[in-house]
Amino acid sequence: MAFHFDSEEYANRLQRLTSRMREEKIDAMLLFSQESMYWLTGYDTFGYCFFQTLVVKANGEMVLLTRSADLRQARRTSTIEKIEIWIDRVNADPTMDLKNLLSDLDLLGCRIGVEYDTHGLTGRNARLLDNQLQSFGEIVDASALVSRLRLIKSPAEIAYVERAAALSDDALDAALPLIVPGGDEAAILAALQNAVLAGGGDYAANEFVIGSGADALLCRSKSGRRRLDANDQLTLEWSGVCARYHAPMMRTALIGEVSNRHRELYSACREAMQAMEMVLRPGNTFGTVFETFARIVDERGLARHRLNTCGYSVGARFAPSWMDPQMFLMGNPQEIEPNMALFVHTILLDSDSNTAMTLGQTYLTTTDTPRPLSRYGLDFIEA
Repeated sequence: MAFHFDSEEYANRLQRLTSRMREEKIDAMLLFSQESMYWLTGYDTFGYCFFQTLVVKANGEMVLLTRSADLRQARRTSTIEKIEIWIDRVNADPTMDLKNLLSDLDLLGCRIGVEYDTHGLTGRNARLLDNQLQSFGEIVDASALVSRLRLIKSPAEIAYVERAAALSDDALDAALPLIVPGGDEAAILAALQNAVLAGGGDYAANEFVIGSGADALLCRSKSGRRRLDANDQLTLEWSGVCARYHAPMMRTALIGEVSNRHRELYSACREAMQAMEMVLRPGNTFGTVFETFARIVDERGLARHRLNTCGYSVGARFAPSWMDPQMFLMGNPQEIEPNMALFVHTILLDSDSNTAMTLGQTYLTTTDTPRPLSRYGLDFIEA
């Protein structure tokens, strides 16, 4: 067996989940989110792109229904003892196998929670699932149940987040010498990724973002690389990863002459980051953090150039995104509590002048002031 946490940690997580299930009068959960399965049992795979589910009963009994390709994966990486296989075949409907399994588990007529809001359950499979279970019991959307439990990190989880943050810093260390006139985006990207893997880390749940020139205004990855001009801008978003735990960072580096517009946007980004640090503590909400960001940026007349979010919770995540569902956006009532890992960013994209500026790093919340997990400050990066 290969586990990242000890048995007591997994037992505590199962106890927290079943306790919440009983509070919400849920007899069984159908977990489709790979993050939920990993958090609860250690199960580590990319087989979630096919149909699979972990059935968790309120009494703590668990059964995984998956494909034969993931049988050994589950045995090797997870605490799951009972594994059922549905057979790959033309026109297969694994939800029929699931219905039979639920019947064997004596769940007919029970209240069953389903994780619908996940890439581990495609629209087609969700329709098949609803069709099979429509008269089986009371089916409820319990998509947020486990993700909310995952928000608060244990000491063992925090250690992995801290290691991921150190790898993020190592990656920037490796990339900075290459951010020069004539520098190759491909070499910079390779340096970022190599530092994480060479440091014992993992691939990130989404591709690193790299873009220069006009592409510095993109905050998503795209194919194609270029070399840096004598005067240029380079936006990077990357993350160290350890045991699937992420600690992202984001920066826009400037090459050559720095424009007044770049300095103006940087000043706004830094002021917003520092203001958000002040409210990133218990007693405030995720919505408070966003409203702080928006107020500062909008007061500077930059409302058209900002996004409608300014960060999100991070932790153990799987492709296609390292973003947790809990985001800093308008009106989000999620309370900030100690021991949350939160990625805070300011992204200003001025398409009129083709100017980009970003700042972002991961924090660990405490009972008071949040702790930045990067050894880098929020200083201007100028090559």
